[in-house]
Amino acid sequence: MSSVEAARELLRAFPVVDGHNDLPWALRQQVRYDLDARDIATHQNAHLHTDIPRLREGGVGAQYWSVYVRADLPDPVPATLEQIDCVRQLLARHPADLRQALTAADMEAARAEGRIASLMGAEGGHSIANSLGTLRGLYRLGVRYMTLTHNDNVAWADSATDEPGVGGLSAFGREVVREMNRLGMLVDLSHVAATTMRDALDTTDAPVIFSHSSARAVCDHPRNIPDDVLERLPANGGVAMVTFVPKFVLQAAVDWTAAADDNMRAHGFHHLDTTAEAMKVHRAFEERNPRPVATVATVADHLDHMREAAGIDHLGIGGDYDGTAFTPDGLDDVSGYPNLIAELLDRGWSASDLAKLTWQNAVRVLGAAEDVARDLQGQRGPSNATLEQLDG
Repeated sequence: MSSVEAARELLRAFPVVDGHNDLPWALRQQVRYDLDARDIATHQNAHLHTDIPRLREGGVGAQYWSVYVRADLPDPVPATLEQIDCVRQLLARHPADLRQALTAADMEAARAEGRIASLMGAEGGHSIANSLGTLRGLYRLGVRYMTLTHNDNVAWADSATDEPGVGGLSAFGREVVREMNRLGMLVDLSHVAATTMRDALDTTDAPVIFSHSSARAVCDHPRNIPDDVLERLPANGGVAMVTFVPKFVLQAAVDWTAAADDNMRAHGFHHLDTTAEAMKVHRAFEERNPRPVATVATVADHLDHMREAAGIDHLGIGGDYDGTAFTPDGLDDVSGYPNLIAELLDRGWSASDLAKLTWQNAVRVLGAAEDVARDLQGQRGPSNATLEQLDG
């Protein structure tokens, strides 16, 4: 049996829980949620990284759909609700393949039924507009993690890719983490500054996640996780989900991406724009400046290091498909996960290691957050604190 065949067999038993997929934003950008125009029941290779046939081919058993909206939108809350509505429409259109999951038990039930457990994660604290009531509203609508920042700071937390603002988490930021713990919403530390990571770990009562981040020791990008933070995950119980984005995993791609982003801005596009017009600009730049290419082995190098730093019980996968213009060779879309598992098998990872990486760790961490929430809800009610009260 080849390594890829062995990987597929393993994924039939313990499919991938992927921590981050931006399909809803791609559907918003490309077709303004016209789901007939991008029917994910059929192959959408020309437009998307994600559709149901390729999720099946890739051995995906659970997906956190990102309900990301850009931080520079004038009113991000309605846009976040539209993203949530998009996920709900997808669930309604594809009930044979997708099942809503709100709990770890729901994830296991979906696996038993052969359906893909569908969860939601809000990417960036700007989505709650400094309101704990809005945070609770997102939880009631099914959001099960929130990334504390995206690429820009929020008033109460510093981003990895912005200038320091409050030095990590402010007093209100710590209250956001405590309220997330009380709800059972996972605290996601992808995108945040290392100071914010450390403050959140100092504050949280529940395990945290990194929904799509890799190892800074392997690729020195601020979006990645420093070793001292990885080394704290065993005590916290959290999970770091390796991402595939070349500019976060391949050092040679860091400088190239900075130049490509500058080129996008010079042509009047946001550097994260993946519309057809923006991609023409990207492709023209790449023709003039060949792109450094990451591979499956590049991602596996991060996982090898993260296993050494954090331990096998604290690793997962968060590909960031449909949220990146470029992907590694062999991980071109959501059908590629077996190639990564095959690479790890070839490196000596055991079947039990891989079951933890793909399924068990991610399910466990959500269940642990639920347990903490039950305890906290017996101790205190909802927080009505405001940014002004706590931060002045």
